[in-house]
Amino acid sequence: MIRLLLLLLGSELIQRRWAILTGLSLLWGAIGVAILIDALDGDTVIQPHYFGYLLLLEGLVALAAAVAAVSRRGYRFTRAAVLIVPSVLIIIQPPHGNLIIAILLGLVLLMDGGFRIASAYVVRFGGWRWSLGAGIVELLFAIATLQPWPTGYEGTIGANVGALLIVGGLATLRLALRLRGMPPGAPISVLLGGTLPAAAWLRRMADDDDSAGDLIVHVWTPTGSAGTVARRPLVDRYVAAVDPQGVISTGHAAMELKPDLYISHYPAVEIDRSPDDFSRTLRATQDNDVPGRFQPSYAEEAAGWCEATEHVRFSRFDAERLRAFWQAYREDKTYNLTNRNCSSVVAHALDAALEGTLGRTGKPWRSGLQAMLSPELWAAGVLRRRAETMAWTPGLVLDYARLLQIVVEPGLPALGWLRLKAASSAAAGKAER
Repeated sequence: MIRLLLLLLGSELIQRRWAILTGLSLLWGAIGVAILIDALDGDTVIQPHYFGYLLLLEGLVALAAAVAAVSRRGYRFTRAAVLIVPSVLIIIQPPHGNLIIAILLGLVLLMDGGFRIASAYVVRFGGWRWSLGAGIVELLFAIATLQPWPTGYEGTIGANVGALLIVGGLATLRLALRLRGMPPGAPISVLLGGTLPAAAWLRRMADDDDSAGDLIVHVWTPTGSAGTVARRPLVDRYVAAVDPQGVISTGHAAMELKPDLYISHYPAVEIDRSPDDFSRTLRATQDNDVPGRFQPSYAEEAAGWCEATEHVRFSRFDAERLRAFWQAYREDKTYNLTNRNCSSVVAHALDAALEGTLGRTGKPWRSGLQAMLSPELWAAGVLRRRAETMAWTPGLVLDYARLLQIVVEPGLPALGWLRLKAASSAAAGKAER
């Protein structure tokens, strides 16, 4: 989440403040260490219900936003429930409440660690060995949470919160040190995507731009492009669907900026996606690289296949950085189903286009604080981490784009409590007038 927030603030605002970011990361990690030690010694100074109140506040804001929402209300109510139910358990401390929370946290860690290990072993993306090791550590932490060890169940919440802060502090420290070593003016999106060297961007920054209209992310979901036989909600949504002939469809993603920029990466020769061979093609290794091609326009692509299932529009973006990214990316047409595909290029292009969006609002630090308190930004960070340990898919890109759209577009409803308060104040002011 921190990396994504820094991206939206922009390198012009952040890079020269790397020392402040370093100090904050050390402070963040130190607070985590203090909370962890406090939870382990059996005599907690920081009571668990303090964390419950913070979680409950965000849950109530999410609930209020769900009530006021006109679309995707089921999703919003579910998210509110996920926040409110554990927060109430933490606050009221019912009999065996600590045991219930420990079981829930332990199971989540077990599932996340198992998924991380499985995806690292199967996909073999860049840095998969580090991810494999992180998954093993997560499994060990899950076992310690379920045992519990070395403290009782009453220390479960504090131990997990402390560990989370420590990991976040270390990640932010690493990012701050990388910012220090980057050339002046280099985009932060290079640190997130890692697909292009910073120098490639700096040489290609355009002098002017003739873009007109919105930036549009087009997504063909697997179910929308295949017409499945059997419904498998999560698999169909985020991985692949099977058409009536038994052929696997992974969907497609593209990006359009009129009048002349269209980002759509596709294999030059159709990849064999039969169930018998599909597991082999999932590996992000060089032996699965194939020649690729770039589609000329959305009109031609839709005419040759079908209309996109979903469209996500952005009115606030940096067309100059987007063109620089695309000019550098398209020099290499290599396509890899997992590592360099239609979805990954759209995700990285979106990062390039949205970099510095909050930094150009006139009140960047206020915008940054509001974004940090927005559940959408946290959810987008989770999606990005999941995609980095597995693969970008059209379903992940669609949700990622929708979440960032809420964060950066001023006219859309956001769930952070500061924005909700601001909207309520504005509505009250209009009523008085």
